[in-house]
Amino acid sequence: MYNGLLHAHSGLRWIALLLICIAIINALASQASGKYLKKDKLLNLFAMVILHIQLLIGLGLFFLNEKSKVSYGEGWMKNEMFRFFGLEHILAMVIAIVLITIGRKKAEKLTGTRDKHRKIAVSYSIGLLLILASIPWPFRAILGGQWF
Repeated sequence: MYNGLLHAHSGLRWIALLLICIAIINALASQASGKYLKKDKLLNLFAMVILHIQLLIGLGLFFLNEKSKVSYGEGWMKNEMFRFFGLEHILAMVIAIVLITIGRKKAEKLTGTRDKHRKIAVSYSIGLLLILASIPWPFRAILGGQWF
C-alpha cells in the first residue's frame, strides 16, 4: 500500500503543478478581458482540489512510512533528510495549500473581475513557488527524490 501511495503522490505532483501553472497563466491572460467565466472558476477549483488530494496522500505517506519514519528524538534536526521530510516539506506544502485555498476563496468574494484574476495569480504564484522549493527533486541527492 505504501508503494502505491508513494507513486500516486509522486505522479500526481505533475498534474498539480500543471494545473497550478495553467490557472496562473489563465488568470494573467484573463485580467485584460474583464470577465470571470465559469471555466476560470472551475480551473481554479480543480487546481485547489488536486492540491488537497496531494495533501491527503502525503499525510497518509507520512503516517504509514515505517522504514524512514522521522524520529523526532534529540538531534533529528541535524539529519538533513529527517529535517526535510519531518518539517520543511510538510510545513511549506501546508502553507502553500492554505495560501492557495484562502486566495481562491477571497477571489470568489471580490466583485471586480480583474481583482479576482489578480488575487488568483498572486496567491497561486506564491503557492507554486513554495511548492517548487519544497519538492524532493532528484538533484537534491540526499533526499532521494525521483522524477516519477
